[in-house]
Amino acid sequence: MVMLEPNDFVGVSFWIISVAMVASTAFFFVEAGNMTSHWRTSVVVAGLVTLIAAVHYYYMRAVWVGSGDSPTVLRYIDWLLTVPLQMIEFYLILAAVGAATSGIFWRLLIGTLIMLIGGFLGEAGYINSTFGFVVGMAGWIYILYEVFAGEAAQANTSSNSEAQKSAFNAMKWIVSVGWSIYPIGYFLGYLGGGTDVATVNAVYNLADFVNKIAFGLVIWAAASSESHAKS
Repeated sequence: MVMLEPNDFVGVSFWIISVAMVASTAFFFVEAGNMTSHWRTSVVVAGLVTLIAAVHYYYMRAVWVGSGDSPTVLRYIDWLLTVPLQMIEFYLILAAVGAATSGIFWRLLIGTLIMLIGGFLGEAGYINSTFGFVVGMAGWIYILYEVFAGEAAQANTSSNSEAQKSAFNAMKWIVSVGWSIYPIGYFLGYLGGGTDVATVNAVYNLADFVNKIAFGLVIWAAASSESHAKS
């Protein structure tokens, strides 16, 4: 068995995030039972996001520690499952207060797929890395427009639920500020003078740790606040 080296800080980050995702999953699933019915699905989905990430991080950790190679395919499989679920959370918290439409769901999903597919094709070498970066950024900008100025933003503004508004506003800042870590990692690894797999994975690991867990905690906090107020 290949052992984790004490100076392998990227490998250590894989371990830490694996365990953090498991702990977060347990927390969200337990807490979901304490929420009112219209918030419960959102908290369960937050747990699914961290559960899927935990499984993939265990496998990605093994790839990195065993070979030192970047687990690009596994990482994008993780993102193709978890990032759409995170975008669906915007729809779910709006639906919880009756402010969502199917158009919001589909626009967020399409923007997410464009962002992820462009990034994967660029990182995996199927297309020029710069072009893949541009396509991925276009998908991200499309998502930002929807949550800051599009129909989703307008639905949030018209909502009467302060807990829902608080969650939506925090989530959109995570998607803008927190998610900016991902293109920084892509740029440093693939456009900044050469592919540095250690830098790419360290940055991506940090981004996942912050964004997946914080995203779920924001939803949990809003759900908990409103559920306890009604109990």
